[in-house]
Amino acid sequence: MKKNIVAGLDLGTTKVCAIIGERLDNNRINILGFGVAPSSGLHKGLVANIGKTAEAIKQAMEIAENKAGFSLNIVNVGVAGEHISSLRHRNSIAITNDEREITHSDLERLEADVRTIRIPSDRQILHIIPEEYSIDHQGGITNPIGMSGYRLEAANHIVLASIPAIQNIKKSVERAGYNVNDYVLQPIASSSSVLDDHEKDLGVALIDIGGGTTDIAIFHNHAIKHSKVIGIAGNQVTNDIRESLGVITEEAEKLKKEYGFATESAIIKDETIFIKGVGARSSAKIPVSLLTQIISLRMRELFSLIDNEIRSAGFKSKIKAGIVLTGGGSLLKG
Repeated sequence: MKKNIVAGLDLGTTKVCAIIGERLDNNRINILGFGVAPSSGLHKGLVANIGKTAEAIKQAMEIAENKAGFSLNIVNVGVAGEHISSLRHRNSIAITNDEREITHSDLERLEADVRTIRIPSDRQILHIIPEEYSIDHQGGITNPIGMSGYRLEAANHIVLASIPAIQNIKKSVERAGYNVNDYVLQPIASSSSVLDDHEKDLGVALIDIGGGTTDIAIFHNHAIKHSKVIGIAGNQVTNDIRESLGVITEEAEKLKKEYGFATESAIIKDETIFIKGVGARSSAKIPVSLLTQIISLRMRELFSLIDNEIRSAGFKSKIKAGIVLTGGGSLLKG
């Protein structure tokens, strides 16, 4: 029996995740296998070492393939990193068939027209997502196919990515023994998993706090309106602890996960924690509140940047459904 199999790769700064599923008739996915492997080949969402990234991809995919019971060679890859940018662009085409009825080919012409816009030479278009359509100046149309008119117009959310960054991802995947079917902006992939239609309609901000980057996607009226990747995330918090307390990275990560809070007001009990000494330095004891002060400074900076981004994009008042937090960094207590 031929199954409609799909596979996804999430190339993170701290880990690579792979998932294999079967696409069902109702547009749902039946998960057949998944795998996770530690990653050290990426920095802030960008490939820093092709060999290490390829090895992590291979490990994660092999675990997923073993669970699924078969192997495959084509994957869809999530893309993040500070090289991601987005813009809004309106374009229009004339409807030329005799009945003036809008067809799939007209939507393809509309998209082809968007691809002719001028963008920097080191960038490529990752996504063209229509926010809404207008027919003969009648706006608010989500699906124009079958409707009649003389002029079809679209407001598009365009996501741009760095060509070298995409090429390095492609090389890493191919070195691991796989081919790329498609690239998907990571917050768009996350939104498919964690947001529902009501949230996307009312207005919601998805904030995905990973190891190297924090991804933001703002939805309103069922469409993505804004996307941004910020280069501050969980690893910076760990590094702050490492530098402030003079501990190794592994110990800093452990302290963050076991005892850390995002804000001092969230601390339940200000207990004393033991800090291992390094080299000639003797071990020490510090209160949880000191650790939390270090963490909260960075988290406050991150959420100030997020707030500024949402405000400057003009969507602060339109997020009626609130904020949805996801990613490893969102597991921080408080």
